[in-house]
Amino acid sequence: MNPDATFRPAGALPASPLAPYAGPWNARLAAHLLRRAGFGGSPADVTRLAKLSSSDAVESLVRFPSTAALPASPELVDDGGMAMQRPVDMTEDQRKALARTRREQELANIEWWMNRMVASPAPLQEKMTLFLHGHFATASGTKGIYGTDIVDQNNLLRGYALGNWRALTHAIVRDRAMLKWLDNARSVKAHPNENMARELMELFTLGIGNYTEQDVRESARAFTGYTFTRRTGQFYFNAAQHDDGPKIFLGQVGDFNGDDIVDIIFKQPACATWFAGKLLAFFVYSDPEPELVDTVAALIRKNDYNMAPVMSTLLRSQVFYSERAYRALVKSPVDFVIGSYQLYGIGQVDPSVVPVMRRMGQLPFHPPSVKGWDGGAQWLNTQTLLARENFSSALLASPAMAPGKTWLLEELPSSGTVATQKLVGTILQGDASPAASVRITAYLDGTGTSADAALSVENFEERMRGAAYLTMAMPAYQLS
Repeated sequence: MNPDATFRPAGALPASPLAPYAGPWNARLAAHLLRRAGFGGSPADVTRLAKLSSSDAVESLVRFPSTAALPASPELVDDGGMAMQRPVDMTEDQRKALARTRREQELANIEWWMNRMVASPAPLQEKMTLFLHGHFATASGTKGIYGTDIVDQNNLLRGYALGNWRALTHAIVRDRAMLKWLDNARSVKAHPNENMARELMELFTLGIGNYTEQDVRESARAFTGYTFTRRTGQFYFNAAQHDDGPKIFLGQVGDFNGDDIVDIIFKQPACATWFAGKLLAFFVYSDPEPELVDTVAALIRKNDYNMAPVMSTLLRSQVFYSERAYRALVKSPVDFVIGSYQLYGIGQVDPSVVPVMRRMGQLPFHPPSVKGWDGGAQWLNTQTLLARENFSSALLASPAMAPGKTWLLEELPSSGTVATQKLVGTILQGDASPAASVRITAYLDGTGTSADAALSVENFEERMRGAAYLTMAMPAYQLS
């Protein structure tokens, strides 16, 4: 990051970190809330929330409005029944045609979710879905996960966004895409596969150190027979392939199946602690203090894993609006792209952004592994920053940014100084150093150029687009 970043001291953890925030409420904090509980927003969105009380602003996000008007899930691209054939029975032309069809479906799936993130009136629902997608990470286009497998899982996650995460975990271990991803669809009594058992504890619920290898083996036995019907894609418990012998798991003894395993896991204190740490790192700041993690874990247990009251409390809390939390997280590529579309009021994603997202390091439905994305500082390096800058340049030059379509080109400012105040205030909520603002003003005024032309009707569009690009390249815009 460059020295123009406006870094603030971390400060001490508030004495009652989850107590309601009682400080001043303004557009700057409303924008902070929108970035964390969504992806950002337009100037109008920020103004709307700033006019509410902080509590009412959170309430407007936690109580999801109807999303019935959004496009339905993408339809399954017709492959002519080729996917039902064995590869060895297909001709080379059929295999190529099937590959094309699957690429079309992949693109349709990605565009569908990204457009939903841009346009949804329930931004927190989509942000929670993104969190859960990274948590229960499953990748499309591999291990037989094709068609709408991943979209069905995505809708499952969305349905439980602020629901009961114990119930969600019960559902996810029965999910078709997850059963394929973790190789459990073919796990049978004679040959139990340990992937579901291991990742369920290591990455989804407990974390390393809170179970043994024996627990993994016993859990794998419990999950034998958990599969799905190929014709319908629905979960199917194959009792004939289930190991119904006694098992010892996390100190409990019984003829357990996979759902019994989930119930036992959620009785462990470490489970709420694991979710608390992940939530804080995603929504508040990295490396949260152990006492803060314990406080949030206690809140999760108190609410029996029902997440609406947990998130409602967290988004209203002192710690959420603390100096340490403000612009403390690096925007993920999804945050950066979706937030940029929303900032300028662009309601439709351009398909060309898909390969750009890949270059930035995060393509929806394609986490690099079952661990999801590392995030944080890993999002920023020479290559990914260049991809962000290229995206910003292309976005600002696109037809969607024409006069009459965006606030950026509403009217000619009276001076470069006034234009700079508008840009820095709207895009960064004022989070830029004086030196950085001076450079923006100099660019707008044409200082140092051969023409040395001040901002005018003739150069208005060019200069405003260029100044917006320079503003988006500042360190603060890379942070949430």
